[in-house]
Amino acid sequence: MKDYNPQKIEKKWQRSWKTSGIYQAQDRVDGKDNFYHLVMFPYSSGDLHIGHWYNFAGGDVYARLKRMQGKNVMLPIGFDSFGLPAENAAIKHNTHPKTWTEQNIKRMRKQIESIGGIYDWQREVITCHPGYYKWTQWIFLQLYKAGLVYRDRVPCNFCPSCKTVLANEQVVEGGCERCQAQVTQKEVEQWLFKITDYAETLLKDLEELDWPETTKTMQKNWIGRSEGWQINFKVAGNNIEIPVFTTRADTLFGCTYLVVAPEHSLLADPRLKIQNSSFVRKYIEASKNKTERERISEITEKTGVELRGIKAVNPVNSREIPVFVADYVLMHYGTGAVMAVPAHDNRDWDFAKKYNLSIIKVLSGGKKDGAYEGEGVLLNSGRFTGMRSETARERMGQWLQQRGVSQKKVYYRLRDWLISRQRYWGVPIPMVFCEKHGWQPVEENDLPVLLPKIKDFRPTSQCRSPLANSKEFTETVCPQCKGPARRETDTMDTFVCSSWYFLRYADSGNNERFASASKLKDWLPVDMYIGGAEHSVLHLLYSRFITKALEKAGYIDFSEPFSSLRHQGIIFGPDGQKMSKSKGNVVDPDKQVKKHGADAVRMYLCFMGPYNQGGHWNPNGIVGVYRFLNRVWQLFSVQGFTENNDTGKQEKIIHQTIKKITEDIESLRFNTAISALMILVNELSSCKEKFTKNELRILLLLLAPFAPHITEELWFQSGWQGSIHCQKWPKYDSKLIKEEKIQLIIQINGKVRDRIEVDSGICREEAEELTFKQKKVKNRLSGKTVKKVVFVPGKLINLVI
Repeated sequence: MKDYNPQKIEKKWQRSWKTSGIYQAQDRVDGKDNFYHLVMFPYSSGDLHIGHWYNFAGGDVYARLKRMQGKNVMLPIGFDSFGLPAENAAIKHNTHPKTWTEQNIKRMRKQIESIGGIYDWQREVITCHPGYYKWTQWIFLQLYKAGLVYRDRVPCNFCPSCKTVLANEQVVEGGCERCQAQVTQKEVEQWLFKITDYAETLLKDLEELDWPETTKTMQKNWIGRSEGWQINFKVAGNNIEIPVFTTRADTLFGCTYLVVAPEHSLLADPRLKIQNSSFVRKYIEASKNKTERERISEITEKTGVELRGIKAVNPVNSREIPVFVADYVLMHYGTGAVMAVPAHDNRDWDFAKKYNLSIIKVLSGGKKDGAYEGEGVLLNSGRFTGMRSETARERMGQWLQQRGVSQKKVYYRLRDWLISRQRYWGVPIPMVFCEKHGWQPVEENDLPVLLPKIKDFRPTSQCRSPLANSKEFTETVCPQCKGPARRETDTMDTFVCSSWYFLRYADSGNNERFASASKLKDWLPVDMYIGGAEHSVLHLLYSRFITKALEKAGYIDFSEPFSSLRHQGIIFGPDGQKMSKSKGNVVDPDKQVKKHGADAVRMYLCFMGPYNQGGHWNPNGIVGVYRFLNRVWQLFSVQGFTENNDTGKQEKIIHQTIKKITEDIESLRFNTAISALMILVNELSSCKEKFTKNELRILLLLLAPFAPHITEELWFQSGWQGSIHCQKWPKYDSKLIKEEKIQLIIQINGKVRDRIEVDSGICREEAEELTFKQKKVKNRLSGKTVKKVVFVPGKLINLVI
């Protein structure tokens, strides 16, 4: 055999796989269950960075295992190609976004192919293609029909540089995450999706998902369910009521003032005679210039203005208390008004101290100075004094309910999804405005509403899309009366495009439906989804919402898009810092492939650390992996093998390795699986006799998911029929992997104090006898009594003292 030449081998087999269509998934295969495996599709930025490779390499290893285990695997790929980053980059390079995006996709497609993955390119989706966004618009119309779309004038984050509305998540420390320009607040007519209608089911259904607990917790916190009481505070001398939501009704006797949001309708009520109304109006106007993050920031000093001449009446004790307007209260959460209990809320304590307001302690516990926010026994609380707070909050709410001033309520922090963007490069919103009939949806038969290729696509400063300048686009007819009308010129948030792409993969070429019902049934929901933890909230939440809405409308028969979800970690530069061009620590995967080959890059990424944690790129590490692949190559070319098909003298380690690698890949522990492969190669290399043909065959099968090219070549040169990637995954014999000796862990009160080597089948009595003879154990037990002995066969013994 010639020397190992990865570049030559990899190009050869990539061409072969593409020509044969070996990885094209059929919708049904007799005797095989479908398995839909998905990695998050890349944004068409123009380059496949090492983070993409990390996601794709691990995902491909897992998919290949499932394929060899007999599953009919579909691993599709595509490009998320609309949105602000692509448009800004096109402007920077003085290129039209369509041209820029198409060039990037062409380059990235080649880069992805160089990985040697089992991607099914016949199912490719590109979100900026009309054949795809026709159905993005169609989904918009289905949501509109279901009452889940509305238009409203809402306060928004506006970037004066990007000249578009930004979601709260796109504002970092008051600046635009893309260009760092200071974000301002504007009230703009916007289209919104009523995701809040699904808040409860989005929360409840998380429990059944095989997702990381941290991701589920982040979604729970984002939805922010709060159960409590809505209590009405009357305005003294008036019939006006101020509803307040609280989860701590037990602290009502300590409420010494109310606070309303600057947007609260109370402030515009003509029945109120606010003595300092001009000062209040100035404060309200000033608050409009602050972002939401600034308003609720813990480090920002809380400000407010008292409504002079206005008092609210505390319903539990009829005490008249002052009312303030303060911008740290948000209108969209709860009722837009909060009851302030400074003795038992840190924020209220600081505010009360600043404005010299009353502080009444109504709960036992805590220090003399400062707010106590825990549970306790009620003080100074009338008939409820002496009652535990956990009991009192329910009793007090019920007591007020009987008096007609309280009701049980559930509120959510989740806000409706604002989808309007005042930019060119996005999906046109399929709505038109008619002077006679107002806003009307485009007829489904008229989809797609095509995005025209206009010359002047740069954003304007008037908070409107450049599409507004195109008469050819805007001028249309009303779907209802056929009279003159104008199109909506805002485009959709790119998250809408990515919220359903996993459905389209099932039937990407369908021109009559977003995907046929039979193919959706064949493949969905996704069995395993792998992607970055940075998408833990928005992309995943929006995808879940769209799925549930389509299920309710009868288009699909499942309510959750991704049955199992895993996150890969982050790759840091050789210097241990986050990669960036300015730091000069970016690793170019193309250069690594050219130097070491795709198999080495794939394996090193899988080997560098736990997959969910990532790691630091070490140039010496990939060299080590490259040398390992060379050693595998040499096993076949130097020593040779016997034609004996028996497992041979390495029988035990072979079967132990099969078990280890199978379990590790299933759990995405790729690094330890590769360690086991290296140990196996060492064992085979050190064997004085020639190893058997079957031993090398099993080695190649175990290595195949990690290094598909070299294993395909060695399989071919060894004379085995077919592709190695169409072979069955090896199975281990449980009788052959049983250890004769084990390390028995000795614990005292749960802490490891010693280890001893014992027979694997040792019984409890023998384990106890040996344990008490150990010197370390004797020293620890001196003068003490063992109360209990816990024995876990084959693992440990724990002495409780």
